[in-house]
Amino acid sequence: MTPAVEANADGLIGPTHSYAGLSPGNLASSLNKGEASSPRAAVLQGLKKMRLLHDLGLPQFVLPPHERPNIPFLRSLGFGGTDAQVLERAWKDAPSFAAAACSASPMWAANAATVTPSADAADGRLHFTPANLVTNLHRSLEHEQTRRSLQALFPDPERFAVHDVLSPVTHLADEGAANHVRLCAEHGGEGVNLLVWGREAWEPWDGPYPARQTREASETIARRHGAGRPVLARQGKAAIAGGAFHNDVVCVGALNTLFFHELAFEHTAHTQDAVRRAAEGLFEPIFVEVPSDDLPLADAISSYLFNSMLIQVPGEDRLTLICPIETQENARSRAVTEQLVGSNGPIDRVEFVDVRQSMRNGGGPACLRLRVVMTEAELAAANPAMRLTPELHERLNTWAARWYRDTLTAHDLADPALLDETRGALDELTRLLGLGGGFYPFQRTAT
Repeated sequence: MTPAVEANADGLIGPTHSYAGLSPGNLASSLNKGEASSPRAAVLQGLKKMRLLHDLGLPQFVLPPHERPNIPFLRSLGFGGTDAQVLERAWKDAPSFAAAACSASPMWAANAATVTPSADAADGRLHFTPANLVTNLHRSLEHEQTRRSLQALFPDPERFAVHDVLSPVTHLADEGAANHVRLCAEHGGEGVNLLVWGREAWEPWDGPYPARQTREASETIARRHGAGRPVLARQGKAAIAGGAFHNDVVCVGALNTLFFHELAFEHTAHTQDAVRRAAEGLFEPIFVEVPSDDLPLADAISSYLFNSMLIQVPGEDRLTLICPIETQENARSRAVTEQLVGSNGPIDRVEFVDVRQSMRNGGGPACLRLRVVMTEAELAAANPAMRLTPELHERLNTWAARWYRDTLTAHDLADPALLDETRGALDELTRLLGLGGGFYPFQRTAT
């Protein structure tokens, strides 16, 4: 076994962070639709969380925001003229498309890709498949730039395999690592990959909200990555209907521990048995299930207890749960965290972080990060300019204070000045993160 650690690659929140309510089934997104946001507060909150993980001793990387407004997308819809005119005409004639083109949703890096560590892959490489995110228009625009970001961060093809997206069709709807949990005895050892799906490709679906992940997409990714010991489990239909649009809203895992809500899986006992069989000879899984009587689904979703980061701090035997402060403010979810810490179980510490700006759009601490198990050799082969250090953290804080607006409304998204501001910010960011020229579409078309 080659020693490895679990790194995090967080999405840097973009300058157009807003509350447009674009995701059916995401209750927080719908509830806060139309309210003013604070992009500056949002990015600083995300950076503070990244710094916490760095200070705890975990490798931390930064994924850049995407170019927004997405002018190439709007041009593909037939809008012409200067970029400012394209934006103006789109907001006038097709405001729903314009809103999608302005979304800062790539900040939620848990949806960036599904990851298979080299310890689990048949060819011994670290594998990534960017998510196609076809269920929602605004998210379906992400995968090309996501692939470029992953290739920039993981450039060595001898060690890393960054695949093309699955065909962007509803039969292969894929939402990335938000529906994937890896369990293992040690990060560098062979693990069990739990892939959670919401519906089958040809299954009639009559739920109030879309089931975003198909079984066939999960199966395809396991095959193309050569992932050993995959376990496929169906997400609970009641959980989806209640607003758990991804499995990571009701489930999180780390090492040999799976922490989940009673309604997370359609067939809980079957899922546990399948994980035990897959883990045989490797480790004994620990299941920490929270009953609905202790935490009703509505409280689980509003508090985002399970959209927390479950990590092993270097040098510690037991696990730490990093929760949003909404978990602390909800009496029922706070009681669950207190019970966890007092139970002498696998989780002995809880920390709370402020990511309120993201939470108001339905994204907690776990949504903001992509987990990547990496060996020392793989860490050394990653782009060092994208790895968070105290110095880079300080430079990014200064950068955000310079370029990001304190307040943003839906009306502001149509402002041509915002287009210029975001491009100025991204131009500077490409230098800070060592991304090179032409990383963004506007840089490749500039004369």
